[in-house]
Amino acid sequence: MTTSVCHRVVVVAYDDAELMEIACVTSAFDGANRLGASPPYDVRLVTPQGRPVRCASGLVLGAQAALERTRGPVGTLLVVGGPGHVAAARNTRLVEHVRRLAAIGRRVASVCTGASVLAATGLLDGRRATTHWAYAHDLAQRHPAVDVDAAPLYLRDEHVCTSAGVTGALDLTLAFVEEDHGPALARTLARMMVTYLQRPGNQAQISMFVDAPAPKHRTVRQTVEHISERLDGDLATTTLADYAGVSGRHLSRLFLDQLGQTPAQFVRTARAEAASHLLVSTELPLASIARRCGFSSAETMRQVFLDHYGTTPSQHRRVHGPRRTAPTASSPIPPAGGSERHRADGRLQD
Repeated sequence: MTTSVCHRVVVVAYDDAELMEIACVTSAFDGANRLGASPPYDVRLVTPQGRPVRCASGLVLGAQAALERTRGPVGTLLVVGGPGHVAAARNTRLVEHVRRLAAIGRRVASVCTGASVLAATGLLDGRRATTHWAYAHDLAQRHPAVDVDAAPLYLRDEHVCTSAGVTGALDLTLAFVEEDHGPALARTLARMMVTYLQRPGNQAQISMFVDAPAPKHRTVRQTVEHISERLDGDLATTTLADYAGVSGRHLSRLFLDQLGQTPAQFVRTARAEAASHLLVSTELPLASIARRCGFSSAETMRQVFLDHYGTTPSQHRRVHGPRRTAPTASSPIPPAGGSERHRADGRLQD
Protein backbone atom coordinates (compact mmCIF):
# COMPACT_ATOMS: atom_id res chain seq x y z
CA MET A 1 0.00 0.00 0.00
CA THR A 2 1.56 3.30 -1.07
CA THR A 3 1.46 6.54 0.87
CA SER A 4 -0.08 9.61 -0.71
CA VAL A 5 1.90 12.84 -0.62
CA CYS A 6 -0.88 14.47 1.42
CA HIS A 7 -0.44 11.80 4.11
CA ARG A 8 3.25 12.46 4.78
CA VAL A 9 3.49 13.79 8.33
CA VAL A 10 6.59 15.56 9.60
CA VAL A 11 6.69 15.99 13.39
CA VAL A 12 9.32 18.48 14.60
CA ALA A 13 10.82 17.92 18.06
CA TYR A 14 13.69 19.45 20.03
CA ASP A 15 15.33 19.09 23.44
CA ASP A 16 12.89 19.45 26.34
CA ALA A 17 9.90 18.66 24.13
CA GLU A 18 6.82 17.14 25.75
CA LEU A 19 6.90 13.38 25.12
CA MET A 20 3.14 12.97 25.63
CA GLU A 21 2.42 15.39 22.78
CA ILE A 22 4.73 13.49 20.45
CA ALA A 23 3.08 10.22 21.49
CA CYS A 24 -0.49 11.54 21.06
CA VAL A 25 0.22 12.63 17.50
CA THR A 26 2.29 9.70 16.30
CA SER A 27 0.20 7.02 18.05
CA ALA A 28 -3.05 8.42 16.67
CA PHE A 29 -1.76 8.45 13.10
CA ASP A 30 -0.37 4.93 13.59
CA GLY A 31 -3.70 3.82 15.01
CA ALA A 32 -5.45 5.18 11.93
CA ASN A 33 -3.10 3.10 9.76
CA ARG A 34 -3.86 -0.04 11.77
CA LEU A 35 -7.58 0.61 11.31
CA GLY A 36 -7.11 0.64 7.55
CA ALA A 37 -6.49 4.28 6.63
CA SER A 38 -5.96 4.28 2.90
CA PRO A 39 -3.66 5.74 1.85
CA PRO A 40 -1.80 5.29 5.16
CA TYR A 41 0.12 8.00 6.97
CA ASP A 42 3.91 8.12 6.70
CA VAL A 43 4.98 9.73 9.98
CA ARG A 44 8.52 11.00 10.50
CA LEU A 45 9.97 12.47 13.68
CA VAL A 46 12.62 15.02 12.71
CA THR A 47 15.02 16.90 14.98
CA PRO A 48 17.87 19.38 14.55
CA GLN A 49 20.71 17.50 12.84
CA GLY A 50 18.77 14.27 13.34
CA ARG A 51 20.10 13.97 16.89
CA PRO A 52 18.21 12.15 19.66
CA VAL A 53 16.28 14.60 21.83
CA ARG A 54 16.00 14.49 25.58
CA CYS A 55 12.32 15.01 26.37
CA ALA A 56 11.08 17.03 29.33
CA SER A 57 10.48 13.80 31.23
CA GLY A 58 14.15 12.85 30.85
CA LEU A 59 13.53 10.06 28.33
CA VAL A 60 15.64 10.18 25.19
CA LEU A 61 13.91 9.79 21.85
CA GLY A 62 15.61 8.91 18.59
CA ALA A 63 14.85 10.81 15.39
CA GLN A 64 14.09 9.35 11.97
CA ALA A 65 15.56 12.24 10.00
CA ALA A 66 17.34 15.55 10.30
CA LEU A 67 15.18 18.66 10.11
CA GLU A 68 17.75 20.34 7.88
CA ARG A 69 17.71 17.50 5.34
CA THR A 70 13.96 17.00 5.23
CA ARG A 71 12.47 17.86 1.86
CA GLY A 72 8.98 18.09 0.48
CA PRO A 73 6.37 17.45 -0.39
CA VAL A 74 4.81 17.51 3.08
CA GLY A 75 1.19 16.75 3.88
CA THR A 76 1.23 17.84 7.54
CA LEU A 77 4.01 19.73 9.29
CA LEU A 78 3.51 19.66 13.05
CA VAL A 79 5.65 21.30 15.74
CA VAL A 80 5.27 19.95 19.27
CA GLY A 81 5.60 21.95 22.47
CA GLY A 82 7.36 21.53 25.78
CA PRO A 83 9.58 23.49 28.19
CA GLY A 84 12.18 23.78 25.44
CA HIS A 85 9.90 25.88 23.23
CA VAL A 86 11.54 29.19 24.17
CA ALA A 87 15.02 27.99 23.18
CA ALA A 88 13.59 26.39 20.03
CA ALA A 89 11.87 29.63 19.02
CA ARG A 90 15.18 31.49 19.46
CA ASN A 91 17.08 28.94 17.36
CA THR A 92 17.19 30.82 14.05
CA ARG A 93 18.34 27.75 12.12
CA LEU A 94 15.49 25.61 13.45
CA VAL A 95 12.95 28.38 12.80
CA GLU A 96 14.21 28.88 9.25
CA HIS A 97 13.81 25.21 8.37
CA VAL A 98 10.33 25.11 9.90
CA ARG A 99 9.47 28.15 7.75
CA ARG A 100 10.90 26.40 4.68
CA LEU A 101 8.85 23.25 5.23
CA ALA A 102 5.73 25.25 6.09
CA ALA A 103 5.92 26.90 2.68
CA ILE A 104 5.52 23.51 0.98
CA GLY A 105 3.18 21.88 3.51
CA ARG A 106 -0.48 21.18 2.74
CA ARG A 107 -1.29 22.06 6.34
CA VAL A 108 0.85 23.33 9.19
CA ALA A 109 0.14 22.78 12.87
CA SER A 110 1.49 23.23 16.36
CA VAL A 111 0.66 21.57 19.64
CA CYS A 112 0.73 23.49 22.90
CA THR A 113 3.74 25.82 23.12
CA GLY A 114 4.90 24.68 19.69
CA ALA A 115 2.91 27.77 18.69
CA SER A 116 5.95 29.79 19.86
CA VAL A 117 8.01 28.26 17.06
CA LEU A 118 5.34 28.89 14.44
CA ALA A 119 4.98 32.45 15.70
CA ALA A 120 8.74 32.95 15.36
CA THR A 121 8.46 32.05 11.67
CA GLY A 122 5.90 34.82 11.19
CA LEU A 123 3.35 32.29 9.99
CA LEU A 124 0.85 33.17 12.74
CA ASP A 125 0.92 36.92 12.11
CA GLY A 126 -2.60 38.17 11.51
CA ARG A 127 -4.10 34.78 12.39
CA ARG A 128 -6.11 33.48 15.32
CA ALA A 129 -4.06 30.96 17.28
CA THR A 130 -4.24 29.08 20.53
CA THR A 131 -1.77 27.42 22.86
CA HIS A 132 -1.75 26.00 26.38
CA TRP A 133 -3.85 28.41 28.48
CA ALA A 134 -0.99 28.97 30.94
CA TYR A 135 1.29 30.28 28.16
CA ALA A 136 -1.23 32.28 26.11
CA HIS A 137 -0.43 35.63 27.72
CA ASP A 138 3.30 35.13 27.13
CA LEU A 139 2.71 34.24 23.46
CA ALA A 140 0.56 37.34 22.98
CA GLN A 141 3.21 39.53 24.65
CA ARG A 142 6.04 38.15 22.54
CA HIS A 143 4.09 38.22 19.29
CA PRO A 144 1.54 41.08 19.27
CA ALA A 145 0.74 40.44 15.59
CA VAL A 146 -0.82 37.09 16.57
CA ASP A 147 -4.48 37.04 17.64
CA VAL A 148 -4.10 34.69 20.63
CA ASP A 149 -7.23 32.98 21.97
CA ALA A 150 -6.54 30.82 25.03
CA ALA A 151 -10.00 29.24 25.20
CA PRO A 152 -10.38 26.63 22.40
CA LEU A 153 -8.90 23.15 22.27
CA TYR A 154 -7.73 23.89 18.76
CA LEU A 155 -8.14 26.51 16.06
CA ARG A 156 -7.87 26.42 12.29
CA ASP A 157 -7.09 29.55 10.27
CA GLU A 158 -6.95 28.54 6.60
CA HIS A 159 -4.29 25.80 6.41
CA VAL A 160 -2.68 26.68 9.75
CA CYS A 161 -3.82 24.88 12.92
CA THR A 162 -2.84 25.44 16.55
CA SER A 163 -3.94 23.45 19.57
CA ALA A 164 -3.97 23.48 23.34
CA GLY A 165 -1.56 21.58 25.53
CA VAL A 166 -0.73 17.91 25.97
CA THR A 167 -3.87 15.85 25.20
CA GLY A 168 -5.11 18.68 22.96
CA ALA A 169 -2.66 17.08 20.52
CA LEU A 170 -4.94 14.06 20.37
CA ASP A 171 -8.03 16.16 19.68
CA LEU A 172 -6.24 17.92 16.83
CA THR A 173 -4.92 14.68 15.33
CA LEU A 174 -8.38 13.07 15.47
CA ALA A 175 -9.70 16.12 13.61
CA PHE A 176 -7.04 15.59 10.94
CA VAL A 177 -7.94 11.91 10.61
CA GLU A 178 -11.60 12.84 10.22
CA GLU A 179 -10.71 15.40 7.57
CA ASP A 180 -8.58 12.89 5.65
CA HIS A 181 -10.59 9.69 6.08
CA GLY A 182 -14.04 10.65 7.33
CA PRO A 183 -15.85 10.61 10.69
CA ALA A 184 -16.35 6.83 10.84
CA LEU A 185 -12.62 6.06 10.99
CA ALA A 186 -11.95 8.96 13.36
CA ARG A 187 -14.60 7.79 15.82
CA THR A 188 -13.46 4.20 15.68
CA LEU A 189 -9.94 5.42 16.38
CA ALA A 190 -11.15 7.53 19.31
CA ARG A 191 -12.92 4.51 20.83
CA MET A 192 -9.81 2.38 20.32
CA MET A 193 -7.74 5.00 22.15
CA VAL A 194 -10.40 5.25 24.88
CA THR A 195 -10.84 8.96 24.45
CA TYR A 196 -13.64 11.40 23.70
CA LEU A 197 -15.61 10.87 20.48
CA GLN A 198 -14.31 13.66 19.77
CA ARG A 199 -14.11 16.98 21.57
CA PRO A 200 -14.97 19.89 19.27
CA GLY A 201 -12.20 22.42 18.72
CA ASN A 202 -14.21 25.25 20.22
CA GLN A 203 -14.69 23.42 23.52
CA ALA A 204 -13.01 25.27 26.37
CA GLN A 205 -9.57 24.00 27.46
CA ILE A 206 -10.53 24.26 31.11
CA SER A 207 -13.78 24.37 33.00
CA MET A 208 -14.83 27.36 35.06
CA PHE A 209 -15.44 24.89 37.91
CA VAL A 210 -11.79 23.80 38.00
CA ASP A 211 -10.16 26.97 36.65
CA ALA A 212 -7.41 27.92 39.01
CA PRO A 213 -7.66 30.49 41.67
CA ALA A 214 -10.97 31.44 43.25
CA PRO A 215 -11.79 35.15 42.95
CA LYS A 216 -9.78 37.21 45.42
CA HIS A 217 -12.64 39.54 46.27
CA ARG A 218 -14.71 38.03 49.07
CA THR A 219 -18.06 39.22 47.68
CA VAL A 220 -17.38 37.74 44.24
CA ARG A 221 -16.05 34.50 45.71
CA GLN A 222 -19.11 34.02 47.89
CA THR A 223 -21.47 34.89 45.04
CA VAL A 224 -19.76 32.40 42.73
CA GLU A 225 -20.12 29.68 45.36
CA HIS A 226 -23.77 30.62 45.77
CA ILE A 227 -24.32 30.33 42.00
CA SER A 228 -22.61 26.94 41.72
CA GLU A 229 -24.79 25.52 44.50
CA ARG A 230 -28.11 26.87 43.20
CA LEU A 231 -28.04 26.65 39.41
CA ASP A 232 -31.75 25.82 39.31
CA GLY A 233 -32.69 28.84 41.41
CA ASP A 234 -33.31 32.52 40.73
CA LEU A 235 -29.90 33.86 39.69
CA ALA A 236 -30.91 37.17 38.17
CA THR A 237 -28.34 39.92 38.75
CA THR A 238 -30.71 41.82 41.05
CA THR A 239 -31.28 38.67 43.13
CA LEU A 240 -27.56 37.99 43.34
CA ALA A 241 -26.93 41.62 44.31
CA ASP A 242 -29.46 41.33 47.13
CA TYR A 243 -27.70 38.17 48.32
CA ALA A 244 -24.31 39.90 48.20
CA GLY A 245 -25.63 43.05 49.89
CA VAL A 246 -24.52 45.39 47.10
CA SER A 247 -26.16 47.13 44.18
CA GLY A 248 -26.54 45.33 40.85
CA ARG A 249 -24.25 47.86 39.19
CA HIS A 250 -21.53 47.37 41.80
CA LEU A 251 -21.78 43.58 41.57
CA SER A 252 -21.40 43.79 37.79
CA ARG A 253 -18.31 45.96 38.19
CA LEU A 254 -16.82 43.48 40.66
CA PHE A 255 -17.49 40.50 38.35
CA LEU A 256 -16.02 42.28 35.34
CA ASP A 257 -12.92 43.21 37.34
CA GLN A 258 -12.42 39.76 38.91
CA LEU A 259 -13.78 37.40 36.21
CA GLY A 260 -13.91 39.41 33.01
CA GLN A 261 -17.66 38.85 32.61
CA THR A 262 -20.93 40.08 34.06
CA PRO A 263 -22.91 38.05 36.60
CA ALA A 264 -25.45 37.17 33.89
CA GLN A 265 -22.71 35.91 31.58
CA PHE A 266 -21.16 33.89 34.39
CA VAL A 267 -24.51 32.28 35.22
CA ARG A 268 -25.12 31.34 31.57
CA THR A 269 -21.68 29.75 31.33
CA ALA A 270 -22.12 27.88 34.62
CA ARG A 271 -25.46 26.50 33.51
CA ALA A 272 -24.11 25.49 30.09
CA GLU A 273 -21.20 23.60 31.67
CA ALA A 274 -23.49 21.87 34.17
CA ALA A 275 -25.78 20.85 31.31
CA SER A 276 -22.80 19.55 29.35
CA HIS A 277 -21.82 17.36 32.30
CA LEU A 278 -25.32 15.92 32.70
CA LEU A 279 -25.65 15.31 28.96
CA VAL A 280 -22.54 13.13 28.83
CA SER A 281 -22.85 11.44 32.21
CA THR A 282 -26.58 10.66 32.40
CA GLU A 283 -29.49 9.66 30.19
CA LEU A 284 -31.85 12.27 31.62
CA PRO A 285 -34.26 13.81 29.08
CA LEU A 286 -33.30 17.24 27.78
CA ALA A 287 -36.23 18.88 29.56
CA SER A 288 -35.10 17.43 32.90
CA ILE A 289 -31.53 18.61 32.39
CA ALA A 290 -32.80 22.06 31.45
CA ARG A 291 -34.81 22.29 34.70
CA ARG A 292 -31.91 21.04 36.86
CA CYS A 293 -29.56 23.61 35.34
CA GLY A 294 -31.95 26.53 35.70
CA PHE A 295 -33.07 26.99 32.09
CA SER A 296 -36.68 27.98 31.54
CA SER A 297 -37.08 25.37 28.80
CA ALA A 298 -35.18 22.87 26.65
CA GLU A 299 -35.29 25.41 23.82
CA THR A 300 -33.63 28.06 26.00
CA MET A 301 -30.93 25.55 26.94
CA ARG A 302 -30.47 24.73 23.26
CA GLN A 303 -29.89 28.39 22.35
CA VAL A 304 -27.42 28.93 25.20
CA PHE A 305 -25.64 25.69 24.31
CA LEU A 306 -25.34 26.76 20.67
CA ASP A 307 -23.87 30.11 21.72
CA HIS A 308 -21.45 28.53 24.18
CA TYR A 309 -20.33 25.35 22.39
CA GLY A 310 -21.36 25.85 18.77
CA THR A 311 -23.45 22.67 18.82
CA THR A 312 -26.83 21.51 20.12
CA PRO A 313 -27.39 19.50 23.33
CA SER A 314 -28.64 16.50 21.35
CA GLN A 315 -25.63 16.49 19.05
CA HIS A 316 -23.31 16.92 22.04
CA ARG A 317 -24.90 13.90 23.72
CA ARG A 318 -24.73 11.79 20.52
CA VAL A 319 -21.02 12.47 20.20
CA HIS A 320 -19.91 12.37 23.83
CA GLY A 321 -22.68 10.81 25.83
CA PRO A 322 -23.40 7.38 27.33
CA ARG A 323 -24.20 4.43 25.10
CA ARG A 324 -26.61 1.68 26.07
CA THR A 325 -24.63 -1.01 24.26
CA ALA A 326 -20.90 -1.39 23.88
CA PRO A 327 -19.79 -0.56 20.33
CA THR A 328 -18.34 -3.32 18.18
CA ALA A 329 -16.30 -3.22 15.04
CA SER A 330 -19.46 -3.80 13.01
CA SER A 331 -21.65 -1.32 14.90
CA PRO A 332 -22.93 1.58 12.80
CA ILE A 333 -21.36 4.89 13.76
CA PRO A 334 -23.70 7.87 14.03
CA PRO A 335 -23.11 10.66 11.49
CA ALA A 336 -21.16 13.73 12.52
CA GLY A 337 -23.83 16.10 11.26
CA GLY A 338 -27.51 16.30 12.03
CA SER A 339 -29.78 18.57 13.97
CA GLU A 340 -32.18 18.40 16.88
CA ARG A 341 -35.09 15.99 16.39
CA HIS A 342 -38.49 17.63 16.45
CA ARG A 343 -41.95 16.24 17.12
CA ALA A 344 -44.73 16.63 14.62
CA ASP A 345 -45.94 19.74 16.45
CA GLY A 346 -42.51 21.35 16.03
CA ARG A 347 -41.49 21.09 19.67
CA LEU A 348 -38.12 19.73 20.69
CA GLN A 349 -38.08 16.01 21.39
CA ASP A 350 -36.45 14.97 24.69
